[in-house]
Amino acid sequence: MPNKRSANAVRLEFAPDCLVKTNLSGAAFSGDWLWVAGDEACGVERLRQLDPLGSESLRFGEVREFALADLIDLPGAAEEEADLEGMAVANGFLWVVGSHGLKRKNAKPERSHADNAKRLAKLALDGNRRLLARIPIEADAEGEPCLVRKAQDGRRAECLKGDAEHNQLSRLLADDPHFGPYMALPGKDNGFDIEGLAVDGNRLLLGLRGPVLRGWSAILEIALESRADQLRLAPLDESGVKLRKHFLQLDGLGVRDLHFYGDDLYILAGPTMVLNGDIRIFKWKGARPILADNREAVRFEFNLSESISLPHGRGVNRAEAICDLPSGLSHGKPSWLVLYDAPGPDRMLGEHTVFGDLLQHR
Repeated sequence: MPNKRSANAVRLEFAPDCLVKTNLSGAAFSGDWLWVAGDEACGVERLRQLDPLGSESLRFGEVREFALADLIDLPGAAEEEADLEGMAVANGFLWVVGSHGLKRKNAKPERSHADNAKRLAKLALDGNRRLLARIPIEADAEGEPCLVRKAQDGRRAECLKGDAEHNQLSRLLADDPHFGPYMALPGKDNGFDIEGLAVDGNRLLLGLRGPVLRGWSAILEIALESRADQLRLAPLDESGVKLRKHFLQLDGLGVRDLHFYGDDLYILAGPTMVLNGDIRIFKWKGARPILADNREAVRFEFNLSESISLPHGRGVNRAEAICDLPSGLSHGKPSWLVLYDAPGPDRMLGEHTVFGDLLQHR
């Protein structure tokens, strides 16, 4: 479990036109290269490790953007944001998932009361939010990892079967007794909102920021298979079930990110709605073998352990992404990188540099 936080220990230098620097929501490493995503763009950024400056332990920069429209057949328009909220690297692929939820327009101080009332009543779904995809990572001629539509070994970029309105997951959940009623609510209104992703073979865990039901947060477990250059839901076991639901007691918080470390699953949790409140990491001890042996369609975890609380501000510094540091970067000390959405002045240097934290753990 984490026992020490090194604040602002990781420096990320972004290009002037990069959208993700103030809305970081996902992170993953392939070797010493860092991939990040934001929830207001439709692409991912790759950062190279650079020589550190001053007291900073790690520094990344020389950003290269990979537009998702160049790599996969998006469910929505190329210019629509994907609201990417989860990211993982596994088996030579970069996995990404969108929130899958609706959005509601916000009131603005410069608008009239009548106009704001109309805005607050308007719901929309960007088709790219219903994106679940894996994209091959392949080294280029210089040995740098790149995202490609098709790798030389035959691996292809693939999305979960669907379109701008629905995919196989949203259709499966439409009649679900727990989550079906929340599919028509915006994510920030305690509606359906995916924010965490962990990959274990062909099984995926999708952590939900919302809904939180009577204080219970949820992780969805699905399995995927590749058919006709698309990902499709596959049976989780011999019974043919395609969805398992794991309800977790996170003290009323919703899932913000998921991360396996050995057999344990760590859960970054924060407020499900637009609130300033606790951001904490919980540990589900032995989750990997528990999930492998489980045959229950719905199960409850009452006794998760809390490992650490993270800082937050008023409208700023919301921890959204957590991932393991590669051993070559951690100097033999198992560590996590934590990145923050809406970085405050204490996490920014100029207009293009932001800072994340390091957590050391046993």
